[in-house]
Amino acid sequence: MEKIEHIGIAVNDLEAANERFGKLLGQDHYKVEEVPSEGVRTSFFKTGDSKIELLEATDPEGPIARFLSRKGEGVHHIAFAVDDIEKEMERLRGEGFVLINEKPKKGADNKLVAFLHPKSSNGVLIELCQEIRK
Repeated sequence: MEKIEHIGIAVNDLEAANERFGKLLGQDHYKVEEVPSEGVRTSFFKTGDSKIELLEATDPEGPIARFLSRKGEGVHHIAFAVDDIEKEMERLRGEGFVLINEKPKKGADNKLVAFLHPKSSNGVLIELCQEIRK
């Protein structure tokens, strides 16, 4: 793992959260992106070498909507940058972690992503992120 790539925060209202985090961080978000396959609209803020990703549900049956209905707004996941996502997934499987995804999939912000089940990482949803290479 190279670094914390971003921290994902589930929010009810992306526009209001963008305004609030813009004031908190002293800057505007640099990108809003919808990921239909995940039923989510995201917004990103750069902060040092890491990012904050705000997540708003677009699908009432999607993972962010389910999270919000169970836990309310707050930290949803921690994402780590990796150089080779498939190799890292295999390493983590070998270490006994349970992966939610069998194969990496396209995520937001030009990344391939895969998630570790929180039951295998002390209740924290972990995302692995690899920059999509052209």
